[in-house]
Amino acid sequence: MAVPKKRTSKSKKRIRKSVWREKTKKIASKAFSLAQSILTNRSKSFYYTTNEKISESTE
Repeated sequence: MAVPKKRTSKSKKRIRKSVWREKTKKIASKAFSLAQSILTNRSKSFYYTTNEKISESTE
């Protein structure tokens, strides 16, 4: 017979949520930093092509 699981306490739930939020904040700040460096042409580790360069090379 199936038995329902015990309910998770509020404190455990809040701890898990806070850990998840901290991870997302870290990832978001890294992404924002990369975007800023790309827009200011300071990026040294991220290479990308723009549409302008592709269209010029195909002509």
